[in-house]
Amino acid sequence: MTDSRPQGLTYAQAGVDIDAGNALVDRIKPAAAATARTGVMDALGGFGALFDPRAAGFTDPILVAATDGVGTKLRIAIDTGELDAIGIDLVAMCVNDLVCQGAEPLFFLDYFATGKLRVDEAARVIAGIAEGCRRSGCALIGGETAEMPGMYHGGDFDLAGFAVGAMERGTQLPQGVAAGDVLLGLASDGVHSNGYSLVRKVVEQAGLGWDDPAPFADGPLGRALLTPTRLYVRPVLDAIRAGGVHAVAHITGGGITENLPRVLPAGLGVEVDLDAWTPPAVFGWMSAVAGIPQAEMLKTFNSGIGMVLVVAPDRADALAAVLSEAGERVCHLGRVAGGQGVRYSGKPW
Repeated sequence: MTDSRPQGLTYAQAGVDIDAGNALVDRIKPAAAATARTGVMDALGGFGALFDPRAAGFTDPILVAATDGVGTKLRIAIDTGELDAIGIDLVAMCVNDLVCQGAEPLFFLDYFATGKLRVDEAARVIAGIAEGCRRSGCALIGGETAEMPGMYHGGDFDLAGFAVGAMERGTQLPQGVAAGDVLLGLASDGVHSNGYSLVRKVVEQAGLGWDDPAPFADGPLGRALLTPTRLYVRPVLDAIRAGGVHAVAHITGGGITENLPRVLPAGLGVEVDLDAWTPPAVFGWMSAVAGIPQAEMLKTFNSGIGMVLVVAPDRADALAAVLSEAGERVCHLGRVAGGQGVRYSGKPW
């Protein structure tokens, strides 16, 4: 008599390897431990993560949360196998938003989803996340690795990040923005993590591959376009603590045109001087190759300015010095004025 019962189907046969997930957790524990800071209450690996804001030095904390991804920049990282810095982008996109509220980032969690978990590749990505956390002073206290056969194919994966910060009650930004305030622009390191659907279209139109020499930088094109998003947290917090910062805007999707008005009260706009800075060569190359008008560049990309601080006029020079001493490249971008929106002046690039 034969046994007609099903013959022991396993989760691994369905495409999910629990052992690989456990191996990944073991691999990333040292990287996560290196991000530890005051306030962390338990180690990586529990069902949740605990953090005590008062132990981190806050008396009456207000929590601020942000979440983001890296968009289709991830497509270039996957296609080139250049995975070591994409985690920095993930952290930067979240913590750079937190500091715009006046908040100090406290902790970070990541979500990594893939069709088939490759431990070595995932570990490289998460090591980048840990490095981004270390540079911005926040702890990597947890995350989720999801192996989902049938959802992602051919080595594809997706990333999301979640950051929580804190500030003392009553210190939130924007606050006190007025006509005459000065705009201090902080230089970007390139395209950062927005507009990559257009970037990829430009590369396609130029007939180039990721391994071809970059027309605007040394090395291959893919690597040049994967230059990570700059982390502005520590310098901007230094400036806020020095006094005189009324608002901070992270220049992401929507560029200067869409992001600066988000921190302005009703009835106020900004005047931006295009002669105040020279964009990195990548932007000029894209504009020339694809015939992208300057207005479109300024509305799509950061165009060389990754963060803008709105500051009191009598504090502008002192705060520019604070930011420069912290390693930022600072320019006097313009000023707050009556009206609405962003008004550009100066010569086109």
